Parts: sequence; C-alpha cells; structure tokens
Amino acid sequence: MIKALIIDDEPSAINTLRLMLERYVPEITDLHFTSNPEEALEIIQKTPPDILFLDIQMPLMNGFELLRKVPSINFKVIFTTAHDQYAIQAIRFSAFDYLLKPIDADELRGAINIYLQRNNTEQVHDDQYKNLLNNITATNKQEFRLAIPTDNGMYFYSPDEIIRLEGESNYTRLFFTDKKPLLVSKTLKEYDEILADHGFIRVHKSHLVNKKYVINYTTDGLLVLTDQSKVEISRRRRDEVIAALKQQ
Repeated sequence: MIKALIIDDEPSAINTLRLMLERYVPEITDLHFTSNPEEALEIIQKTPPDILFLDIQMPLMNGFELLRKVPSINFKVIFTTAHDQYAIQAIRFSAFDYLLKPIDADELRGAINIYLQRNNTEQVHDDQYKNLLNNITATNKQEFRLAIPTDNGMYFYSPDEIIRLEGESNYTRLFFTDKKPLLVSKTLKEYDEILADHGFIRVHKSHLVNKKYVINYTTDGLLVLTDQSKVEISRRRRDEVIAALKQQ
C-alpha cells in the first residue's frame, strides 16, 4: 500500500492528477489531496505520505516554502510545475523528480516506477532538501550545488569542482579537482542537460568536459585536461568543440 498526498492550489489540477493516479497507478491505495497549504502541513504531520505530489507555484505558500515548514522529510517528493526553467534546473541539480504540467501519463508512470525501484535502497536525507532550498533561493544559477546520489550516500559539489564526466552505459563517472571519482546511476545525457549552462561541453558520446580545465588540444584530436587526462573528441563534434573552446 502506498499513501500519497496531492498539494495544488488549483482544484482542477488536483482532480486531473487524482484521476490519472486512479487510472495509471493502482499501487496508490490511500490518496489525500488539498489546496490549502496549512491543511497540507497538518496532514503531513498526522499521516505522513509515502509520496508527495507538490505544486511549486502556489500564491499563499509556494512548494519550497511549504517544505521549509516540515520538520523532518522522510517521504518522496515529486514536484509538479508549469514551464519554469529556473525552478526545474534547481530541482534537477538537487536530484529530485518533477512532472511538467500538463502532466503526461507515461511520465507519471515513469516517476512511480523509479520510486518503486529505488524505494528499498535509496533514502532522501534532510541535506538533500537543504541543498534544494539553497539552489532555489540562489540569486545566480552559478551558485547551484549538484546533488550526486551514489550507493555510498549523497554528495554535493559545485560544478566548478568537476573536471569531466565519462559515460559508462547507464552510469556516469565524475572526476573532481581534489576528490576521488564517483560512479552514479545516471546517464551522461542527463548530466549533459543539467550542466550545459555551467561551462560543460559534450565532446564525445562518452565524454563531457568542463571547459575551464582544458589546457591543450592536440593535432590527433584529443583534449588534455589539468589532471593530465586525455579525452577524445569525436569527428562530428570537432568544429563545435573548438568553437566553444575559443569562446572561453
């Protein structure tokens, strides 16, 4: 049995999501919903949900403000939001899930599948929520800290501390300026999307590099980085990569 709570200031949005959950997510057998943030806090305190579907843009108290009022968060949060690129980037940087309105049934089912697959092995700690709140209140997205979930726990790094990333099937290995590499169960494509506005360039299907750590481009098509690693540039990306490096 999964308990879920929907918080949204629009009754029509609640009703739509409620009907979708009833149709596509039979695993949820105990569903509550409210458009009142104060009532939501009471529900969370009395009967904590397993999954919280939380709208971000609410006039009386937005979703992030509501989370600040929860003393201890030991449930899964899936944000629901309209097209808000800054909020979405802060959410993705913090390793949280979100659903873009209007919610797509396949994406909803996918978010639930991820929850079911990770529920027994992955715990969300208060530090992850604190990182999210730090990111969403940052005056500049360059201040974001990237949440990196691993089998050994959650790590938080500034993008400037990452030299490069290497894709390994459905995993990505991250290399840092002064820390040991970390292996993460996210694809390189996901990190490419997250870090595109932070000085990272995709130089190969398996490599994403931080431009600030590139020190040389060799005639045989390799980038040399400050940690003395060498990364191959794919032929089809070569002109694009060289143009990006010249802009630095």
